[in-house]
Amino acid sequence: MKKIFNVFLVLLLFSVQIVNAQNISSEPQKDIVKGIIENQITVKNGSVIFIDDMKIQNYISNIGMKILNANKIDKRMAFVFHKKDAKIKGEPSLTRRQIVVYKDDIKFVADDSELAAYLAREIAKCASSYDGMWNGFVSSAQIKLAPKKFELYFDKRAVDYMVAAGYNPLALITFINKSYEQKRFDKISNHNLTSKRLANIYEYIYTKYPVFLADNEYINNEAYQNFLLNSLENRKKLHEKIKTGSKERINYE
Repeated sequence: MKKIFNVFLVLLLFSVQIVNAQNISSEPQKDIVKGIIENQITVKNGSVIFIDDMKIQNYISNIGMKILNANKIDKRMAFVFHKKDAKIKGEPSLTRRQIVVYKDDIKFVADDSELAAYLAREIAKCASSYDGMWNGFVSSAQIKLAPKKFELYFDKRAVDYMVAAGYNPLALITFINKSYEQKRFDKISNHNLTSKRLANIYEYIYTKYPVFLADNEYINNEAYQNFLLNSLENRKKLHEKIKTGSKERINYE
């Protein structure tokens, strides 16, 4: 009886608010009742929200908040799952202090550490929007105008954030290797070659967090194996630097 009564209330609610409801099919009341009974959808402010979307949103928010808390980042930012194809204009992590996870990005996530990799890097960027003059306005403008300059810095901060929160930083390598294209050159580009980013991340983990390479949980991961295959020359440069004790920055390809 209680379930029937609840369904009746939902029908009553939507008979009033149906004009404002969004994402509802041509038979809204029938579909909504069926969805609620089968625990597939819920209703908020007259609009349908799919349970799967709520689970993804909670998943993203929980990992994001864990990274913030573990690193004692006392800067407000929100985490949002954006399932539409069109991306939000501009840089929401800089302009809105909002970490947006797009549908096209989350499809590359295979485990918690890979999602943490994506979020940690965006958190590093968002945290920078609080620094400097005019409550971070100048810093945000500099990052937007010259993203290439800050790209490697954010990658390294992401590694630090992941380790502090208990995630494996090698997941940053696997995630980027799966989700970023390899351009022909970067001399006149606003971004570094993906291979250069991966090599710098690997070097940073190798020198600061070698335990993750000594006990490598990703050694049999296909994306990590593909990284090893394609980074042979860059890793040779790193080994030569270590062998000679050089302090010079490596010019990765």
